[in-house]
Amino acid sequence: MESAFEKALRPRIISWVQERAEANGGFLNRAELLDFHIDGQKLPIIDYSRGIRNPASFESTLSIVSATDGPYDDTESEDGLLHYAYREGDPWSGDNRKLRNAMATGAPLILFRKEVPNIYTPVAPVYVVEDYPEERTFIIALDESFNFVHDVRHMPEPERIYALRLAKERLHQPAFRTRVIIAYGTQCAICELKYGSLLDAAHIIPDSHERGVPTVNNGLALCKIHHAAYDQNMLGVTPDYEVRISRDILEKVDGPMLRHGLQEMHGRTIQLPQRSADRPSAEFLAWRYEQFGVRT
Repeated sequence: MESAFEKALRPRIISWVQERAEANGGFLNRAELLDFHIDGQKLPIIDYSRGIRNPASFESTLSIVSATDGPYDDTESEDGLLHYAYREGDPWSGDNRKLRNAMATGAPLILFRKEVPNIYTPVAPVYVVEDYPEERTFIIALDESFNFVHDVRHMPEPERIYALRLAKERLHQPAFRTRVIIAYGTQCAICELKYGSLLDAAHIIPDSHERGVPTVNNGLALCKIHHAAYDQNMLGVTPDYEVRISRDILEKVDGPMLRHGLQEMHGRTIQLPQRSADRPSAEFLAWRYEQFGVRT
């Protein structure tokens, strides 16, 4: 059972995580998650040393962490569901018991993706929808509707397509945004705006293209106006990292936003990530700049 106290706290905690993450640019740092307070009481949202958070006062798990370099074999399946490995020890007690109780009660959890040290991308709410003791694995879904799928390992095609779409929207795109914005020091590569909530991760080669990989070197941290201008080929970036504004935009007269926000960016050199591996691929930029030249 889930107490009324616990049931009331969960949506408040999830709301805070979502709001705080958006203010930062899509992520939270370890310190703020460990220092979370609610109603005057400290209640860390992640564990200090483990990938699962089970507050003593909670009957069900509050959050889980999925890390590519973690000690457990937590993997995303081809159906867009997360296979979350049992925690070590007795499979029927401790952490595993509280995860199993979350499945029984339908309690929403927070999934944190840790792909950058000390930086967490939240995905919430998520739900424990299946338990496979023989594989020592729980199945985590991004929508509680998967509780009603008879066998999540053999989903009908419509459900599988829906799960994959959710994974792209709620797992892959937010993780890409985090990696790109962190790489650029939480600032727009063009105008250096430093408000995380106003920053996006723009694909150089669009993700709809077969070459549009979700890697940092295929991304630019851009403020929302420059992201929109980039997507509409009002703005281009050369392989030498210089900003170009389309001729028709340069010739328009339309007030201070157009003048300062776009026209004055013409000829600027973009700010680059410190790590050379994170810098935008010259090949990708050249491909995209060709599209800019064709359409302007």
